[in-house]
Formats: sequence, C-alpha cells, structure tokens
Amino acid sequence: MIISIWIIAASLYGVFLYWYVNWSGPVSRDEIDGYMGQFSSGSGAEYTDIDVLRRFLEEDDGKEFVMQNFVKLHAGKMSHPVTGEPADPQEVISSYFKPFAKALFRRGGHPVFMARKVGGYIDSWNCDGDPQWAATAMMRYKSRRDLIELASDKRFSEIYIFKTSSIDKTVSFPVQINMSAYLRPQFYVPVSLIWLASMMHFLVVIV
Repeated sequence: MIISIWIIAASLYGVFLYWYVNWSGPVSRDEIDGYMGQFSSGSGAEYTDIDVLRRFLEEDDGKEFVMQNFVKLHAGKMSHPVTGEPADPQEVISSYFKPFAKALFRRGGHPVFMARKVGGYIDSWNCDGDPQWAATAMMRYKSRRDLIELASDKRFSEIYIFKTSSIDKTVSFPVQINMSAYLRPQFYVPVSLIWLASMMHFLVVIV
C-alpha cells in the first residue's frame, strides 16, 4: 500500500512535467516559416510587428516565457462587433479571452497575475505621452512554439475581433522571470505531492 502511494505521487508528477515542460526544444526555422505563413493570413497579423515576432521565434532558447500585457479598454458601453447592440467591453473581450485561456492551459500556459490600476503614476519621466493603462496581466507560455501555434490558429483569428474592438490601446512584450516572491507551479506541485503522499503514508502506518 505504501509503495502504491509513492508510485501514484511519482506518476502524477510525471504527468505534470509532461504537460508543463517544453520537451520539443526550440522552434526550428522550417516551423517558423510555416507558422508565419499561416499567421500572416489571419486577422491578428494586422496588429502585429511581423519582423519582431519572427526575430523572437528565431532567437528561441526553448525556455518558458511570460507575456507582459498593458491594456486600456474602451470607456463605457461599446457597439458589439457582431450584434451592434450596446455592450460592456469587459464582456466582449471575454468572448475572446475565455476560449484562448482554455487553449493556452491545455498547452501548459496560465495567468501569472492580473491587476487593475488604482492610482496615478508615482514615478514617470522621459515618457512620450500618457497611454493611461488601466490594467496589466502576465500570461505564462511553455514555449515560443505554443505562442505562434495559438496565434496562427484559425479559431482565434475568427474571434480576434472581440479583442480588437473592446481594447482601446494595448502593448505586449515577452519577458523571462528572474526573481519572484511567489511559488510557481514547478515548485509547489512537487512539494504538494510529497506532502500529500507523506500524509497518506503516515495514515497507513498508524492505522
């Protein structure tokens, strides 16, 4: 019984690693050419710097990264891009974000944090204009391959209008986390599994 507990815990950790870690290495040049061809024909290409995206893919190190987003939605009600009825921008963008987030999660991606602005700029200099960002969010990607596969997926190209119509202005750029005070899944998942297996082990021994 005790051995089974630890085998199950190890198996669950193996499933987690298979889902969460990029085992395919950096994206290849041939893959980039294929993905970029698909992406260029989609609606998202209109709002993307193709050269910057290609360079990001060509410099792939095979590691995870986080997409940093700054967003300002349209104020008040807006015209729904499909029905034309007055709609809340938050509800409109959710029509894009919810299916995208589900697809990203299936690929080992997830939100790192989301936050809304609650005050003015405390420190700011040498900045051209004020974009008036209202919220910020970080989304974790397992690999750059996942980014371009999702970006070139026709399913999201068809609903991209919900994103572009609800957002007044935005900027996104990839980052890699060097320091974090919060435990990330690659740390708390194995710790949680060890703790649970240890508790089960203890219960079996004392019963």
